[in-house]
Formats: sequence, structure tokens, C-alpha cells
Amino acid sequence: QVQLVESGGGLVQAGGSLRLSCAASGRTFSNYAMGWFRQAPGKEREFVAASINTAYAASVKGRFTISRDNAKNTVYLQMNSLKPEDAAVYYCAATTNPASVNIVTAIDYWGQGTQVTVSS
Repeated sequence: QVQLVESGGGLVQAGGSLRLSCAASGRTFSNYAMGWFRQAPGKEREFVAASINTAYAASVKGRFTISRDNAKNTVYLQMNSLKPEDAAVYYCAATTNPASVNIVTAIDYWGQGTQVTVSS
């Protein structure tokens, strides 16, 4: 089992920045590919970023940066130039299948989510 706990969400004005953190506990953190997903009201959960090959969704590329610190069992998502359409609940995700870290159904573990609200 892997437990994932996100933090860092909140309310920010458009153009602002937030940094999300995801602390992992349980199994060996370095064995997992980590990613971030988000889900806005009425929409499906969607891929945002993955630590493997630092892949990004087209909608966030150039504005968001994912990083991980294996010594701290933590993965981060730095979000800059936020837009109202970035508002969503952001979820940390872990999978043992790095080739599928961008696929919702391939995720083994999810965090509880953290709310990001962007005011225009």
C-alpha cells in the first residue's frame, strides 16, 4: 500500500502561482512513477503531468513543472501563470507502470485531492 497526501491548494488570482506537494508513505517511493491529475466539476479526471520523462498535458506545458524528491518521498507540482480553466481538484497518483502514468485507469494509488481555485 502507498498513502498519498496532497497539500498546497488554495485560492489564487489568474496569473498567480501555487506549488502543490504530495507526500508518500508506505512502499518504496522510488519504485513508483508519479503523476498529477485534475478534475473540474462536471468533467472527467484528466492527466496533468508525470515525473517519468517529465511529460505534461498540452494545456499546462510551459506553465507547470513537476519534480520529485526521493529522499523526502515527495512529488511537487509548481503551477505558474494560472488561468481560471486550471481550477480543479488536483490529485497525486502513483503507478508501478511508468508507461501508463498518464492513464487514469492505470493508476494504482490516488491521493485525496487538493482544491485549486483561480479567480479571474
